[in-house]
Amino acid sequence: MHIRPATPADAPACAAIYAPFVTGSVVSFETEAPDDAEMARRIADYGASHAWLAAEIDGAVAGYAYGSPHRTRAAYASSCDVTVYVDPAHARQGIGRALYAALLPRLKDKGLHAAFAGIALPNPGSVGLHEAMGFTPVGIYREVGRKLGAWHDVGWWQRLL
Repeated sequence: MHIRPATPADAPACAAIYAPFVTGSVVSFETEAPDDAEMARRIADYGASHAWLAAEIDGAVAGYAYGSPHRTRAAYASSCDVTVYVDPAHARQGIGRALYAALLPRLKDKGLHAAFAGIALPNPGSVGLHEAMGFTPVGIYREVGRKLGAWHDVGWWQRLL
């Protein structure tokens, strides 16, 4: 496995990994999967402002992780949200951990102080990954999102960088 900064050329692979999480689950609260152009825009924007990393296995993107702004008000500028997505064909192979192990120090080096992860509940795999990476639970937004015909809670985890 090779972890590297993502480029807009990775957009089709990242979009393909992300789409099933959008269309077939509540892992993402987006309701329409972004196309390749939108994913390329996100990679360029978040890659420049925070960091966007790709994990490659045998030359193909198997997962990605990135940091993004936590909130837009100035006092939040030293905090960020983090996200990781792994192709289900490569699940439970340590890719999520490897991505976060590379991402979190980069965010710290950019002057960020706190990282937050929002997890649609229940999601024991994501909770386990984040807690293994040093994140601690800080609260739950109850019934904050409605998707696939039901209300869903989002738990928030935090790690100081």
